Amino acid sequence: MSNPRPFRLLLLLAIPAALFLLPTLSGLLTDWWWFQEVGYEVVFTKSIVTKLALFLGAGTLALLVLGGNLSFAQRGAVPEPVLVKIGDATQTIDLTGALRKFTRPITLVLSLMIALGATAMWDTVLLFFSRMPFGASDPVFSRDIGWYVFSLPALSALLGVLRSLVTLSLFLLLPLYFFRGDVILLPRGLRIEPTAGRHLGLLLAAWFLLGGVELWFVDSANLLFTNKGTLVGAGYADLNATLPAIRISAVVAVVAAILAVVGAMRGQLGWYAFLGVASYAIVGVLGRGVVPSLIQKFVVAPTELTRETPYLAHHIDATRRAWSIDSVEVRALAGETRLTLNDIQANTPTIDNVRLWDRAPLLRTFKQLQEIRTYYDFVSVDDDRYWIDGKYRQVLLSPRELNTSALPTRTFINEHLTFTHGMGLTMSPVNEVTTQGLPVLFVQDLPPETTGSLKVTRPQIYFGELTSSHVFVNTKQEEFDFPSGEANVFRAYTGTGGVDVGNIFRRSLLALHFGSSKVLLSGDITSDSRVLYTRNVVDRIKKALPFLKLDRDPYMVVADDGTLHWIQDAFTSTALYPYSYRTPDGTSYMRNSVKVVVDAYNGSIKAYLALPNDPIAQAWNAVYPGIFLPLSEMQADLLPHIRYPDDLFRLQTSLYTIYHMDTPAEFYNREDEWQIPVIDRTDGSVPFMRHIIMRLPDEEEAEFIYMAPFTPRGKDNLAAWMVARNDGEQYGKLRVYQFPRQSLVFGPRQIENRISQDTEISRQISLWDQRGSQVIRGDLLVIPIESALLYVQPIYLQAEGGRIPELKRVVIAYQNQVVMRETLDAGLAALFGGSNDAPLATTLDIGADSPADIAAAGVAGAGVTTVEVGADMANLIAEARRRYQSAVDAQREGDWTRYGEELRALGGVLERLEAMRQNP
Repeated sequence: MSNPRPFRLLLLLAIPAALFLLPTLSGLLTDWWWFQEVGYEVVFTKSIVTKLALFLGAGTLALLVLGGNLSFAQRGAVPEPVLVKIGDATQTIDLTGALRKFTRPITLVLSLMIALGATAMWDTVLLFFSRMPFGASDPVFSRDIGWYVFSLPALSALLGVLRSLVTLSLFLLLPLYFFRGDVILLPRGLRIEPTAGRHLGLLLAAWFLLGGVELWFVDSANLLFTNKGTLVGAGYADLNATLPAIRISAVVAVVAAILAVVGAMRGQLGWYAFLGVASYAIVGVLGRGVVPSLIQKFVVAPTELTRETPYLAHHIDATRRAWSIDSVEVRALAGETRLTLNDIQANTPTIDNVRLWDRAPLLRTFKQLQEIRTYYDFVSVDDDRYWIDGKYRQVLLSPRELNTSALPTRTFINEHLTFTHGMGLTMSPVNEVTTQGLPVLFVQDLPPETTGSLKVTRPQIYFGELTSSHVFVNTKQEEFDFPSGEANVFRAYTGTGGVDVGNIFRRSLLALHFGSSKVLLSGDITSDSRVLYTRNVVDRIKKALPFLKLDRDPYMVVADDGTLHWIQDAFTSTALYPYSYRTPDGTSYMRNSVKVVVDAYNGSIKAYLALPNDPIAQAWNAVYPGIFLPLSEMQADLLPHIRYPDDLFRLQTSLYTIYHMDTPAEFYNREDEWQIPVIDRTDGSVPFMRHIIMRLPDEEEAEFIYMAPFTPRGKDNLAAWMVARNDGEQYGKLRVYQFPRQSLVFGPRQIENRISQDTEISRQISLWDQRGSQVIRGDLLVIPIESALLYVQPIYLQAEGGRIPELKRVVIAYQNQVVMRETLDAGLAALFGGSNDAPLATTLDIGADSPADIAAAGVAGAGVTTVEVGADMANLIAEARRRYQSAVDAQREGDWTRYGEELRALGGVLERLEAMRQNP
């Protein structure tokens, strides 16, 4: 009768193997299908092949080294095996024999661990074989920066694996030889059997030789990445004490290796090994620890600036180059000039795009007015710019995404078959407001309605920031498109995105991958259905391009044909740029080398090479040929919407506050250190940075820029401001406008204080507070005009118990003047109307469409009348228009209380106009 034990053992092993292999297999196949869908098969295959090669190579090497050493150590019979008694019984265990039985499992486990660890180095290996030169060298060893970025990690990893194998072998062999009786502890030392001694001696020599190579190449290079606070990189003590000690330690390691071999050959390994290890340890402790510390304390510290000056120069230069702030263009301003009405009119594009809507209150307003249904959500608000009806307009927009967690009924059909996508977006100009204090909407409602030349022809959002779950399309269930009154509109997906469900085998793997049997059992899913997964834009890009860092915020763009696309900034980076400043995560070099576009409907991914001269981007392009397209091939109507990435600009401006001081003495003493003002909010402080459309000083045309002001460290007055340019050929250029040190230009915090101390503004805010309304002071905006600065702050009012902030006032500050008016134009007129060399004169075209307009202008009759008025009268005319329109709106809405209030207010304005007309 056959023995059933082998079959049972095989079955017991097969069950856990199947439980492990099936999910792994399904994950690999579904990933392969996904990479086929997006067209990045080369990333999947090359990464998998490289990981597999590393796994097999490192595992085989570990098996050969560990297994070979252990097998050699256990050759032949053991004359005197070690026996261990169990308690008082006569039974004993042959410990030497037991160790022999465990040798193979230990070897397999350790080899598997080393093999798995090696797969994490797949990107290091690929970059090494596709390495590119940087064209710049480090100032100490004169190696190309590319050696540190591409070759050093590979060399360090290789030496680490080899030395780990030798170390493991020694740790395994010592107890093994001891229990075999080949190594015996005697009162006067060790007695080692000659063959065992030669074996251990050769391994010890290999350990020392590998350590010497690591010291000479890796440890010496790592000195260029040390961080001492003021200085990053090798300093005086490093190069005059630590580096020589490293060289000496490397030589001592070679000598120790020779001693180990000689001792093994002579049968005196114990003494020779002790001599080698002791010498190596003493040189390491004294030369690389004690001596550098003493030199730092007694030689460097007393005259630190003098000693460290050349190394500070290396650090400053490397940081400026690694973070691309060496190319910042600096323009000196003569000091804040006095603005006139002519200056304001000459900068009309800037004034027309002053951002009166902050993201936070606007997002709340969008949520209340435009979510339409509870299962729609606005995640964030983004800045962008569009040509609308011939005008360059800055806008704020937010996609309307589907939030499946808010569905009234959360079932498999609802979440994965019926409610599959978001719908459209809401877009608002930054500077327009209705008479009710609400934002004007260029794109709104469902289906999206647009204003002017804008159009949205394909509003469905299948891929976005909230799309975290998979969905099936082309099923027997109708896909919900958007609500229309009491009914719903349904529409089938006609895009190219997704993976075919196909036959029962593919369907089973998909069910296993998604962890849902309903995928397999549902009668609504057919072989013609498609499944869309990894739909989150950020996750989608990370999966397709895992070697890139991504900016914090992808943003949506409406193409000229009305389709929706996401643009995501991506970075190449490294932590191995010598002497460069390192961020908390270790990054010392970063470039916005790639712009990624994701179609919100089809999910297609296209990566465009924005900086073709970046060596890291070149290396990845060589690793995965064809994954990057030239930036010139980007869709022509999307190219004008690329912008300078937020994360990179924040890092660069933060660094520039210190590294604009490019001489070692100034840098060391922090003579002119700056800081970026912060905006205090209830949820914390945020840096004072804004996107603006403006005409830069000495430029002819207005452009979309990203702006950050600088104030001196510990002070509030303005020192300079930096812009990142976003348009056309100027894209990516950084420019700093610097005020003279002796000039006093009010900074944001000083202006905030002046606004808070203004009696009229304080009185009005207190009055609103007493009525139970919540006053929300918007972000203070810095608006450069010529060589001067305007400050603008919107004031929002939120009714008690209400959720919609309304823009009620605009505060404008210029030099020591502060005014608050209902509109920006009225505030500018109040500031510049009566204080210019030439009096403010505004020409108004007053139509005869409304009696209030005619009355407010002080004229009668029909047609169009041109009237020249002063600043005060212009303010009253504007107020009369608003009061009249507000009354008309109230009448339409049936709000008779507000209607009466507006008419009374209009009467008061007309009386003041009449008095002004009679007493000019």
